Amino acid sequence: MTAGWMEKLLSLYQSYGYLPYKMSRFEDYDLYVQNRDFLLSQRLITFPGEDGHLLALKPDITLSVVKNAPETPGVVEKVYYQENVYRSQPGGGPIRELPQAGLECVGDLSSYEEAEVLLLAALSLSALPGESVLDLSHMGLISQVLDSCRVTSRYRPQVLAALERKSLHDLEGVPCHDREKLELLISCSGSPQAVLPRLKAQLTASGEAVAVSQLERLCRMLAENGSTCRIRLDFSVSNQLKYYNGLVFKGYAQGVPSSILSGGQYDRLPENMGKRCRAMGFALYLDLLQEAENAYDLDLLILRNPRQTPEELLKLTREAAREGRVLVAPQPPKDRTWKRLLDFRKGGDTPC
Repeated sequence: MTAGWMEKLLSLYQSYGYLPYKMSRFEDYDLYVQNRDFLLSQRLITFPGEDGHLLALKPDITLSVVKNAPETPGVVEKVYYQENVYRSQPGGGPIRELPQAGLECVGDLSSYEEAEVLLLAALSLSALPGESVLDLSHMGLISQVLDSCRVTSRYRPQVLAALERKSLHDLEGVPCHDREKLELLISCSGSPQAVLPRLKAQLTASGEAVAVSQLERLCRMLAENGSTCRIRLDFSVSNQLKYYNGLVFKGYAQGVPSSILSGGQYDRLPENMGKRCRAMGFALYLDLLQEAENAYDLDLLILRNPRQTPEELLKLTREAAREGRVLVAPQPPKDRTWKRLLDFRKGGDTPC
């Protein structure tokens, strides 16, 4: 992770009016116990506080933000953070200190704030070198489809698992009113241009149509406001944490095997805390980006053309070095690995 990219990211959030949020390493243990369903890791490291209260090393930032957020009509709190959290990886293992960045928008949210948070997630991915993808889903749409198909609570976990695995076979034995709709959500994945017409043709119940219209509007907004990451509609991104109720999304970057960004709308979390407000945000997993960077010796290899002047090369190198590690060479080095290649030997520009 280059310092330049992180500075750009935080500057982006500041330019949209978000303020820095800082918290200590410890938070009241009760906060996490009462909201365990929101945590990615259920394991906590606890310590006794000086006043007798039990404290825990923070496994999450969002809970603290929501706990301290206002619930005044017309007021929205917008914060960003760069903090370390303490959690074990999915599947177990030791608890690790993990660097994380992100933002939260909590309060009297409107459709504008929803669009803004989603745009900032897309722009965060766009700032990364190489190709990036933002997968969009909508828990509200999934819920509406389950309702119109009359899927009972007993079978909903099975349907959500089928969605996550993209497995039509896993729908076997699920009684429903309109099986074609469930099969559509499982099989329908791709660009908004390819997916939205199919959704609009088949998901025509009132609640379904509203959610599809929202997705269509948001995809158009992303295309019109400077996002260069690829947008993909994919309902396997059906975050089963029960606090999520609207948009959910995951971001992927070139060279990283798992999602490096995750977020969505989680109005049920402040509701669970007794607050009358709404919430939306996302987190970037900086440890995954760092691991991907460490897999390469160079961020950029420039293979020079003999006709290029030193002045031209120095200017190009100086600008590229602001973003990461750069090497200029006449031929590919045998002892180095690189993310991107600019090959000027024949006057071309060849990304790899």
